[in-house]
Amino acid sequence: MTEEKAGNKPDPERLEALRSLPGEVLDRLTKDEVKASLYSEDWPDSLKEKLGDYLVDAGE
Repeated sequence: MTEEKAGNKPDPERLEALRSLPGEVLDRLTKDEVKASLYSEDWPDSLKEKLGDYLVDAGE
């Protein structure tokens, strides 16, 4: 069961990051991609591609 289905709230930092994206980027995301960005540790390749310009490697 995903965290979203368990009734847990998304991480505030993830939510803020999603809200800070340009509208044209948000418009391209599917409902499943939005859920994955908020609740999943493993993102689908399509989401990684769409957000590629906005992702930062945590190891840097």
